[in-house]
Amino acid sequence: MDEQEVIVEFVSHLAVLRGRSDLAVDGWPDKENRTEPEIDAIAGNFAIEHTTVDSVENQRQRNDWFRKAIEGLDQAIRDHVDCGLTITLDFDAIRKGMDWKGIRVDIQDWIVNCAPHLGKGSHEIILPTSTSVESPIVMRVRKGPEPNIVGFARFKPEDDSLPARIRETLDRKARKLRKYQGPSCTTIVLVENDDIALMNEAKMLDALRRAYPDGLPPGVNEIWYADTSISHWPQFHDFTAKIQSENRQPSPTR
Repeated sequence: MDEQEVIVEFVSHLAVLRGRSDLAVDGWPDKENRTEPEIDAIAGNFAIEHTTVDSVENQRQRNDWFRKAIEGLDQAIRDHVDCGLTITLDFDAIRKGMDWKGIRVDIQDWIVNCAPHLGKGSHEIILPTSTSVESPIVMRVRKGPEPNIVGFARFKPEDDSLPARIRETLDRKARKLRKYQGPSCTTIVLVENDDIALMNEAKMLDALRRAYPDGLPPGVNEIWYADTSISHWPQFHDFTAKIQSENRQPSPTR
């Protein structure tokens, strides 16, 4: 789903939730006004600013490197291994500056020539590479008839940067919403993430609470989370009350 599709789906969800059958996107200020920073959408009395946040730092870029190194290799496993085989790499095993095509060829050669003869069970394999790498690429391989799963995965990385990245992004988004905030307009930040492996509702809420320990950022009336990990079934979660009730507790008396 692209940004506008997510917003349209969100407004439809909001219309049902708030009993507003007439609610729809009335305008796209950011598309209509290129002379200054603008919000993404107006829908009735709602001003909406959408943003995407990676689960880990530079995730989309790192995902792209990983895909370039393993593209098409699921089929190579099916063609040459007669049972389930999964290959798991460290999250940062494939990095910027590597010869991704060369690594893909090396992994394919290993699948074709070595994987069929590998015993059942779990193995740690140092990939024989024809290209220069700073550190060996270690593959954790699971081979066996059950479950009959084929493909690639990565281990969860150590990364505690999400709250800081969220705050930096949302502070910028909130500044664009401030001019709309008022008695006749509700301002909304819609935070999207499409990562089915490393993100969920609880993790996003915890990160937002850590990012804003004193409540919502100035200029924002509501914060929503858009989970688009299943593209045809986006889920929308209103975190506003949870952030406010969690963070705006009276100080203990001394």
